[in-house]
Amino acid sequence: MSSSTPGKSSTAHQTAASGATGGTGKTVPERTTATEAGAKAGGRPATKSATKAAAKSATKSAPARKASATAAAAKAAAPRKAPKAESHLAMVRRARRINRELAEVYPYAHPELDFRNPFELLVATVLSAQTTDLRVNQTTPALFAAYPTPEDMAAAVPEEMEEIIRPTGFFRAKTKSLLGLSAALRDEFGGEVPGRLEDLVKLPGVGRKTANVVLGNAFGVPGITVDTHFGRLVRRWKWTDEEDPVKVEAVVAGIFPKSEWTMLSHRVVFHGRRICHARKPACGACPIAPLCPSYGEGETDPDKARKLLKYEMGGRPGQRLSPPADYPGKPAPAMGEG
Repeated sequence: MSSSTPGKSSTAHQTAASGATGGTGKTVPERTTATEAGAKAGGRPATKSATKAAAKSATKSAPARKASATAAAAKAAAPRKAPKAESHLAMVRRARRINRELAEVYPYAHPELDFRNPFELLVATVLSAQTTDLRVNQTTPALFAAYPTPEDMAAAVPEEMEEIIRPTGFFRAKTKSLLGLSAALRDEFGGEVPGRLEDLVKLPGVGRKTANVVLGNAFGVPGITVDTHFGRLVRRWKWTDEEDPVKVEAVVAGIFPKSEWTMLSHRVVFHGRRICHARKPACGACPIAPLCPSYGEGETDPDKARKLLKYEMGGRPGQRLSPPADYPGKPAPAMGEG
């Protein structure tokens, strides 16, 4: 005989049924918790605050939602504040750090014209206008074999000299300059290249850039060489926005101690020729990218940028046929060899 009470069992059954139907006989939709909703959506469970925010958003009137959206759009469209301008002191510190970094990258930086004495360097620098140092280096062996001294060059037959230096371009104008400066060296300086800026710039075809190259590399007199590479890079680095080479030289001279001028020139030119090219800088392979305010003007993908590297950085010969002993690249080929 069962000990359970039929009345109680029936009551329990009715209570359960009542709960499932809300006591009205109609099925009540099952409630979904915030946790379950989050799980169904495939994300993390919603927090209490998120649940409250959702409820608040749902009860917000249409005008309020529109006003909120308008305010958000206005905030997004508002012009951003310009970045804080770099102080002159900060720029000088950054510029000097760039120089130190470049000194580590190019410890072998040097003039990329082959020469054995001041006269050869002077002539080679005049020839380098509007052409590459490589083309000059491939041309000067024959030129100096024919005219080894200022006296010899001053007595040259113009047409014969033109034919020798034709590969450098503008050969008629360059021949005129070489004949004129050679005659001036013979007649005014005893056949010797002067070691003063004010004397060098008086020679035909010789400007401040050429004079500083000769002074810095043949006489050990510090000088800043502002060629196209140098001017381009110092403007990219925001050292100056000057375009005139003389003004650029003056600005940069005020940033660095005089003892750094010559080597700074070599390092900047090396960097401009090898990595920071005019048309497509290899930004993604640049060792001083964190210091460059113009980063991103060129290729930033590291693999693509490495393919843009030139000379020894790209595993190819440099510009000199007779480079210094510490140069890590290969010597350039002579004329007609490659």
